[in-house]
Amino acid sequence: MKKLFLIGFAALLYACGGSQTTNTEEPTEQTTPETTETPETKKDVSEYDPHRGEGKFKDIELGALDPAKAEKGKAIYEMKCFSCHKLTDERLVGPGWHGVTQRRTPAWLLNFITNPDPMLDKDPELQAQLEICLVRMPNQNVADEEAFALVEFMRQNDGVK
Repeated sequence: MKKLFLIGFAALLYACGGSQTTNTEEPTEQTTPETTETPETKKDVSEYDPHRGEGKFKDIELGALDPAKAEKGKAIYEMKCFSCHKLTDERLVGPGWHGVTQRRTPAWLLNFITNPDPMLDKDPELQAQLEICLVRMPNQNVADEEAFALVEFMRQNDGVK
């Protein structure tokens, strides 16, 4: 048993070690991000709306909770979200979901669920959260209908009736 553990540990170290090569030559030219970044690649955050986010959803008004849609959202959560997000305010890989519908607008939530990469690049609060969590939210390719169901489930989790 001890031998098996040592073999597994050695394999883990080898896998995590990566391949590193050393370069003994002196670099001939140093480049900085300022010299290699063109105006087209700079992130434009001047037009970013922190209440709406970045994406196609703009003015979303939600009515009374739709329990059937929330149930669909729960199934999507269990399939795509629960491995990183708890329903409490406790952080797992990503932040907990408790209270998220009071902190964020429906449009922001829908835009982030369906379009996380541009929002992670532009939203200062998301960038701060990324420094804490250390893992970018992956694009799960959530369809609009699924995103609405997830938001309904979030609302139900937050006690909306």
